[in-house]
Amino acid sequence: MNDATETQGPPAPDVDPSGLEEVAPGVCVIDDRRVPLVPNIGIVTGDDAVLVVDTGMGPANGQKVLAAARKIAGDKRLILTLTHFHPEHGYGAQAFESEAEILYNAAQRDELAEKGEAYLGMFKTFGPAVADALEDTVLVMPDKVYDGASTRIDLGGRVAELRTWGKAHTKGDQIVWLPEERILFTGDLAEERIFPIFPWFPPEDADIDAARWVEILSELEGMNPAIVIPGHGDIGGPEILKAVRTYMIDLSGRVAERRKAGKDAESIVAELAPVIRAEHPDWDAPEWIDFAIRYYSDVS
Repeated sequence: MNDATETQGPPAPDVDPSGLEEVAPGVCVIDDRRVPLVPNIGIVTGDDAVLVVDTGMGPANGQKVLAAARKIAGDKRLILTLTHFHPEHGYGAQAFESEAEILYNAAQRDELAEKGEAYLGMFKTFGPAVADALEDTVLVMPDKVYDGASTRIDLGGRVAELRTWGKAHTKGDQIVWLPEERILFTGDLAEERIFPIFPWFPPEDADIDAARWVEILSELEGMNPAIVIPGHGDIGGPEILKAVRTYMIDLSGRVAERRKAGKDAESIVAELAPVIRAEHPDWDAPEWIDFAIRYYSDVS
């Protein structure tokens, strides 16, 4: 990466609906093209309603996702849900106000209310392209929430299950599961060949539970999904879940060994981060290695 790119920050986080792919009958994904801060976005069609999973970042991306969903849905009603509150996944939701029923889990709603404006401000510092995408963003609260671990949405001839476990990557991570088709949308609980995103920003935000996160990944593997749509990266199968789980277990153990030997977080970062990077040469976003090491150093 050259100095100009580092100064300017990431590229524009533009959702590109022309990349929409039907991964199964009536199940479409607008893929992220491995562009930073662009998520994989789902559009799931039933006989009566269409479910949209995530919106991308900012009102212009939200409008593009809404247009793509409306083109598929026709006159069917739209439902929007988010995998979690982070800006690249849900800060386009304002485009769906009055156009769709917006449904979050209760923890996700509460975390958005608590942290949403702070994350909006933080992301605007990431560079001009990201700041431009977030211009005029308005945070949107849901029309409905569900309490507890799960809810089912009858789209007409197709059921979508929304499940949450409490704090892991965030307080309100949510997967979308199509049980008949065995298709899983993971949000940022799993990325494909991308180092797991550890939003470890103490004291402002330290709401991560990596041990629970690993347990969730194991549970998701046990569901034996046929298709896994990660929060970011290429679509695949359960090997995506296994790779993330294995990485996290291995890293936590290696950090714990060094903490037991009396090393502090920064010395462990200096020693271990280059090794981890070299072991995963085809994984993106290596900046998250350091955050993960500091997290595990704190909890070891």
